[in-house]
Amino acid sequence: MTVLITGGSKCGKSSFAEKIFDSIKGRKIYLATMKPYGEEAEKAIARHRILRAGKGFETIEKYTDIGELELDNDNSVLLECIGNLLANEMFRNEQVQISADKIADEIKQISTKVNNLVIVTNQVGSDGMDYQEGTELYISEMGKLNQKIASIADTVVECVYGMPVILKGEKPC
Repeated sequence: MTVLITGGSKCGKSSFAEKIFDSIKGRKIYLATMKPYGEEAEKAIARHRILRAGKGFETIEKYTDIGELELDNDNSVLLECIGNLLANEMFRNEQVQISADKIADEIKQISTKVNNLVIVTNQVGSDGMDYQEGTELYISEMGKLNQKIASIADTVVECVYGMPVILKGEKPC
């Protein structure tokens, strides 16, 4: 089962993703992609650790190149979040890297290795504002990447005000 969960900021995506894992047996891996840049990031990381404490997750921090992970078919993975992963890949060198295809290929590879893959992403770029060139490119790549992941996923869910809305497939929990 591959599930993509999308939505705006603070809409319940993480809580819904973790709820899916309540009924999953076997090794549960929380694949964390947020680099701890600054105090705000540290606070967000600490909050997520507290929220998933006691839920049986093994945390792996992997900021780029997720296709390198050694995973087994009895593993279930919660990948959080695509927005951070894409930014890490795109801006890891002096030159901006176009990364949507690379990440989509790695996600497809992981989805064939594991029992369950739940992916949290963000909706960006729908505010209609003008941004700097690098941000515009990031928003464009996020749109492409989210489309590619949605095509791979068995289920796509949008969280709206804490409520899951099924866009594709069946409710996973």
